[in-house]
Amino acid sequence: MSTTAAQPPPPPTPLHLLRSHASPVSTLAWSDDNERIYSADASGKVVVTSTRSLRAISSWMAHTDSILGVEEWSNLVVTHGRDNKVHVWQRIEELPFSARIGGSAGIPDLPTPTLCYSMDVNALNFCRFSLLNLSNGSEGTGKPKALIALPNLIDSSTADVWSLPLIDRVHAAIGQEVNEPRFSATPGGRNTSGIIMSMHLYHHTPNIASSSTSSYKNLRILMAYENGSVILREYTRSAKEASIEGQGWDIIWKSKLHVESVMAMRVSRSNNFAVTVSADHIIGRYDLTTDQPPPEEHGTAFRTKHAGSGSVAIRDDGKVCAAGGWDGKIRLYSTKSFKPLGTLKYHKSACQCVEFARALEAPTGKEGLAVDGDESEDEDMSLEEKLERSRWLVAGGKDNRVSIWSLMSFEK
Repeated sequence: MSTTAAQPPPPPTPLHLLRSHASPVSTLAWSDDNERIYSADASGKVVVTSTRSLRAISSWMAHTDSILGVEEWSNLVVTHGRDNKVHVWQRIEELPFSARIGGSAGIPDLPTPTLCYSMDVNALNFCRFSLLNLSNGSEGTGKPKALIALPNLIDSSTADVWSLPLIDRVHAAIGQEVNEPRFSATPGGRNTSGIIMSMHLYHHTPNIASSSTSSYKNLRILMAYENGSVILREYTRSAKEASIEGQGWDIIWKSKLHVESVMAMRVSRSNNFAVTVSADHIIGRYDLTTDQPPPEEHGTAFRTKHAGSGSVAIRDDGKVCAAGGWDGKIRLYSTKSFKPLGTLKYHKSACQCVEFARALEAPTGKEGLAVDGDESEDEDMSLEEKLERSRWLVAGGKDNRVSIWSLMSFEK
């Protein structure tokens, strides 16, 4: 009697592909309500895609060089390019869904957002901005406020923090560890860790008020460097809102888990932990809830079987992360044990960016969600459809394409 071995399940395939770019896709972002996917490429082009129609609703040349980062901020959109510019745009207001479902997928005259203001930055390295939103969403007519961290205008091994929309530099040269003159007998001032590869600015105290007297307190910045190290700093001079030459930014801990440069870093939505990837086969995990470093190296190095990752993302619940490989594959891991959860394979060349959709807000009832507040929009999409969309993952590659994947929940 012959026995038939159980056949493995077929490999997953993308739910949808976006072909809106003619250059390698360099960065991706979701809107907080999962209604829009932002994709940007090496030519400076940004495309905004509706997740309901899966068609572009806006497309424009935001920069004259490759785009490092894009992010929706309230009713604005922030873009950061290697042309040494950060632009803040007015977000395009979408048409009602019923008016968007008709027409061609490749409409040539898509609307272009209005440029609100710009700032000159240093983009010699590949470190994108980190935006800390200070608006609580209930200000109504007030302009949104934020702090934005960027590489220093002169020294790419240190960071500056600016306030928006005033474009005032609040903190300068964070990470300048030695305050001796450059031409003294013992010159210093430069961070020996190399240039900053990634950074994350956040409030250590959760739910801090957005008033002018508190928004600059409890500030921390996590910085990943060219030499593979990660350093956590906190601003401790509560009497002064501004600083120069890195003064007042005390080091909480240092860690060096990688033997190569950190290529990407991501911090969990709750700011509890961070994950880094590199050219090596290590994924680093760093606990941000304790200020007391262990006797050995702070953080844990997980050795994978695959070297060379250029992007990483963490799901909103903090349980799953995705690493985009230089081989084009997207590998999913548990953030607790870093046990492999699966591999997504479509892109033929490097996967340069990967992003999870946002988690849904708590339902207001059986009929809708406290996400939009627009009942007519909820009529076009059921709760089950919104739950399905919240499990999407998007990835962008050097092959000019954006892949959309629908993932399982991974719950036991």
